[in-house]
Amino acid sequence: MADTKSTASPEDILVGGQAVIEGVMMRTPRAYAVAVRRLDGTVEVKREPVKRLSERCGVFSWLVIRGFAVLVQSLALGIKTLNFSINVSIQDLEKQEAAKNGESEKPETEKKKSGSNALPVAMSMVLGVAAAILLFILLPLGLTTFLKGYFSVIENWVAFNLVDGVIRVVIFFAYLLAISRLKDIQRVFEYHGAEHKVVHTWEDGAELTVANARERSTQHPRCGTSFLMFVMVVSILVFSLFKFHAFWAIFLSRVILIPVVSGLSYELIRLSAPRCKKGFFRLLVFPGLTLQRITSRKPSDDQLEVAIRALQESLELERKSASAA
Repeated sequence: MADTKSTASPEDILVGGQAVIEGVMMRTPRAYAVAVRRLDGTVEVKREPVKRLSERCGVFSWLVIRGFAVLVQSLALGIKTLNFSINVSIQDLEKQEAAKNGESEKPETEKKKSGSNALPVAMSMVLGVAAAILLFILLPLGLTTFLKGYFSVIENWVAFNLVDGVIRVVIFFAYLLAISRLKDIQRVFEYHGAEHKVVHTWEDGAELTVANARERSTQHPRCGTSFLMFVMVVSILVFSLFKFHAFWAIFLSRVILIPVVSGLSYELIRLSAPRCKKGFFRLLVFPGLTLQRITSRKPSDDQLEVAIRALQESLELERKSASAA
């Protein structure tokens, strides 16, 4: 395990993360680590170096474009680490079931074969993106088009996009409220809170301990929830700039503009996060931080330990990757 106090500086290493099933993934510029709590109380860790897309192609370091590149890579990494946590949970359940039935446990190598295939990650990405397009683009657009037949004011293109955006936000809010009632998701949201507390601890330059992390906030301005709120608002502005009349043309244009919307949202959240306590920027991040009251909850000390372990492992691999570069 890495030391609780890294020699690396928070100013030099930007840290992010994601909650997974009974665990946390932490990401540094050149590495990631995911730590998962097993039923026996131990913590299983997987860590790997990560090569940024901007290092492979300079275009991905350009403004706006880099935001979409980060989104794609983060989505792939998020699904990959989520699948890892699911596989660990399945292993524990199989072990528990085998113990009940008096059966011998399957070899560890056999159980992990399914987690090494990249195809499930790619399929999960495709299905996830398709579901998001249907729920947050096609459905709001369909409802807005339906309402236009009853309210003449929606005939105005700006009003059309404003109504469409409001419906999108309502659907998003309702979706979060609905899943937050599920017991398993509540656990994920607790680990989400643990991730934020530990990231705050690192950014404050404090020692990575449970006691220090416990004092920090469960809300963070660079959270994915805040990013999605930026996407909701930015999409209203961007979609209003391109006017179409046919339903299929409007829908297709919105799908095509996803990279632009996500790229601009990334730049805004990157600009506002370090200034989130000042004037205009405080107002800018307020909706996202408020929404995090749903998606990030107070974690237990055990959950903080897992988040700390993930960050320690990621930082250790980050130092090795940086020295080898």
